Amino acid sequence: MLLENKTAIIYGAGGAIGGAVARTFAREGANVFLSGRTLSKVERVAEEIRAAGGTAEAFQVDALDERAVEDHVAKVFATTGRLDVSFNGITAVPQPGTQGIPIANLSVDAFVAPITLYLRSHFLTARAAAWRMAEQGSGVLLMNTPEPARLGAGLVGGMGPAWAAMEAFNRNLSAEFGARGVRAVCIRSTGMPETETIDIVFELHAQAMRIPREQFQGFIESLTHRKRSSKVSEVAEVAAFLASDRGSGMTGTVANLTGGLIVD
Repeated sequence: MLLENKTAIIYGAGGAIGGAVARTFAREGANVFLSGRTLSKVERVAEEIRAAGGTAEAFQVDALDERAVEDHVAKVFATTGRLDVSFNGITAVPQPGTQGIPIANLSVDAFVAPITLYLRSHFLTARAAAWRMAEQGSGVLLMNTPEPARLGAGLVGGMGPAWAAMEAFNRNLSAEFGARGVRAVCIRSTGMPETETIDIVFELHAQAMRIPREQFQGFIESLTHRKRSSKVSEVAEVAAFLASDRGSGMTGTVANLTGGLIVD
């Protein structure tokens, strides 16, 4: 198993991406500590993992709350004596009012909301994990960024800048902690129809373009080489590989899962 005996924290574990990553990590032998703002959603994922023979604990943690994040990481570290992987899969930004609107028509607050929220959360979770990983001499920080982080796209407001900033933050983390055994990697995907938020996003963009939602999705997928969106399972499987010792050569970079939408 790729992650046998490793300790992993997954933020946003009640969502489609975080839940898939949690299940995959557990399948690969990790002891997973799941967190999210809605405990019932996180607990359902933990119950599925335990029913499948894995080890999982669920916690209510707001990944935008500095004290909550610090207390949770301290508790996990005290319980297990180590922290090997931190995956932040939060989707805390409300999409209506921030996407599907020309930049010039956005308020300042609407534009900066995703930048502030995403970076705050990723800073808090990475900081809490990184120094503990550095002390033990190993660890992996993982985050997921959609394709507007690299690809110029209209009507995404502050989302594109926020995701691009996350990728820059990832490189900075690697530069500062890499020599102490801590790796930092982004997983860049396309929008995934399996997630709860993508229907809202696609609908907002379709309305702005005055086309059906299915037509907008088809247009985006037509730009990829595979003519389809990334799958949640693909993100989870790559996350498990990157978190494992087999991915030890990768840090300060982006794993490109856009299916050719972005060609590196």
